[in-house]
Amino acid sequence: MVESAVKQAYEVAKKRYAAIGVDTDAVLKKLQDVKISMHCWQGDDVHGFWNADGELTGGILSTGNYPGAARTPEELRQDIEKAYSLIPGKHKLNLHAIYLDTDEKVDLDEIEPRHFKKWVDWAKEHQVGLDFNPTFFSHPMMKDGFTLASPDPKVRAFWVEHGKRSRRVAEYFGKELGETCYTNFWVPDGFKDNPVDRLAPRKRLMESLDDIFSEHIDERYNKDAVESKLFGIGAEAYTVGSHEFYMGYGLTRGKMILLDAGHFHPTETISNKLSSLALFSKGVMLHVSRPVRWDSDHVVIMDDELQEIAKEIVRNDLLDKAVIGLDFFDATINRIAAWVVGMRNTQKALLKALLEPTEDLRTIELEQDLTKRLVVTEELKDFPYADVWNYFCEINGVPVGLAWYNEVKAYEEQVLSKRN
Repeated sequence: MVESAVKQAYEVAKKRYAAIGVDTDAVLKKLQDVKISMHCWQGDDVHGFWNADGELTGGILSTGNYPGAARTPEELRQDIEKAYSLIPGKHKLNLHAIYLDTDEKVDLDEIEPRHFKKWVDWAKEHQVGLDFNPTFFSHPMMKDGFTLASPDPKVRAFWVEHGKRSRRVAEYFGKELGETCYTNFWVPDGFKDNPVDRLAPRKRLMESLDDIFSEHIDERYNKDAVESKLFGIGAEAYTVGSHEFYMGYGLTRGKMILLDAGHFHPTETISNKLSSLALFSKGVMLHVSRPVRWDSDHVVIMDDELQEIAKEIVRNDLLDKAVIGLDFFDATINRIAAWVVGMRNTQKALLKALLEPTEDLRTIELEQDLTKRLVVTEELKDFPYADVWNYFCEINGVPVGLAWYNEVKAYEEQVLSKRN
């Protein structure tokens, strides 16, 4: 049997990496086991199906009007399946509460597992795990920019109940699918201009979260994470759930801490935070995104920060401890292509990190041979990781190189173009 050109190129690359002590076959086995949680909200611009025509709130803004956005749960699942068919490996899907699939008229403080049964049935069929997020935005009960930190007890009670019910939905996912569901709490509460009292809203948020988490749920089925943010549209001056707030909350309450690549100051990076949180937190979750000047949630590209995040995960042996998810939404381009670019780039970054002779580099550093450390890390940038990646795609039965885009364009012509 004649080897494909992709396999031939891989064999050459394999020898080059072997010369520096890297077993590419072992690397590909590791990469095969990495599951990335793909966010559902790229497929319909974060509208969901609870009130799909409602206005986005909570500092969220999706721009653009590219044709073909999913209008129903069935269409969204169809698009997700297409994206998965172009991405090597088996992954997870990250749902927000507003993506319930039910004919019942149900408010967010009334959601139950049965409202997500169709998602679970689909996940079983496609062997996909599910993660979850309560939705603390785009709802009339977000009053004056506040939910869990609202000074109004009725508003807080509504959102506390939503948080509790969301955890039960997540528990249902974990039990039904036999895979832990990670439930992420992000709360956009804040002020547009400078507040007088920064403490009281944070005290209310703390108490609301304590109430939500008071119900014990087996962590085999659901693990909770809390996510900080620097600011959002309409909350430019003060966000209640800051990094310091959630770092303290997560560490004292035994919750995972989620770092979103766009939720910090423009010169601040999350890659540099991972090693610290790994020492003290129960676990680390990531929302891999790309900010452009602010938390603008652009499609993930192979930039320096993505590669640094991957290096920190691999170098610190966090592949089994860090939960990797994506978070971006762009309505100016084909939404399926956005998913595929983001997922494949994240996998590529992890592959590049896995192909590094980390132990040798660590020894070089301990020996204070800083010249060699610089020389080797720079030379590694020219090693043929792409040939290893192409082989990974081939053995997973997904298109190699630009071939996947042809499938996206065909799908756009056959399916997406008929939705408008």
